Amino acid sequence: MKRLHLPLFLVAAMLTAMALSAAAPKMSNSGFAFPEEDASGAGVDRFGRPYIIIEGDTMHAAYLPGIVPESSRPLDDDDYRRVAEELGVEPAAIKAVVSIEAGATQRGFYAQGKPVINFDLGVFRQMAARRNVNLGKYGRSHAVVFNRPNTARYGSYQKAQQARLDAAMSIDSVSAIHGTFWGMFQIGGFNWKRCGASSAQDFVRRMAASEQEQLSLFAEFIRNSGLLEALRNKNWSAFARGYNGPAYASRGYHTKLANAYARFKKDFQ
Repeated sequence: MKRLHLPLFLVAAMLTAMALSAAAPKMSNSGFAFPEEDASGAGVDRFGRPYIIIEGDTMHAAYLPGIVPESSRPLDDDDYRRVAEELGVEPAAIKAVVSIEAGATQRGFYAQGKPVINFDLGVFRQMAARRNVNLGKYGRSHAVVFNRPNTARYGSYQKAQQARLDAAMSIDSVSAIHGTFWGMFQIGGFNWKRCGASSAQDFVRRMAASEQEQLSLFAEFIRNSGLLEALRNKNWSAFARGYNGPAYASRGYHTKLANAYARFKKDFQ
């Protein structure tokens, strides 16, 4: 295949200009450029990366300096403002939830393409029982699933949790997805329908795509779980009960939300 050797700055400029001017980006069903179509074209794939096709060769802006793919861009205040406006809530209220669920980092990924997760053995057991999966025979062969996260062995808590999830997936992928809490909002996989996903697998794919997707999934979950009014009114007890469960008060979840909201409200004034 003949390749064109263009200066890097010229390719970057072409990518940016053509991607921005493409009213209807050409993509395959999976969101990637497809070479079986025209030999030339430009667009933006589902990860927010501008691309250009030159004589059959596809080059993504992700590989050029100074252009960051959507999947690696952290949420910023404008993202919070946009979704907050769509929901009719204050952006500080959404950020308060993130600060509690994602912790001090307020991030949705622990590594590129790896969303923050919390594999919950108790929930996994419940989901497996519903699907008539006998976990008893896996105690020895899949010991990592049933033991506490081994941070010393895997190097970090998240990597240890990932190892448990990966092993659980090999037992029953649906139960494993349902038994895990995902992303910066720590939404249970069993709630994938309420998040507007088409399947449990689609839910995971979107969780792994970007923090923007995680925010969108959260917005749908709030709409479909009857929690939107409580978040709008900053009724922290009602929101905490629905989001964190009936034992929320013993964890001080509602108080933590109120305090976090008061702290972040200053950022959006």
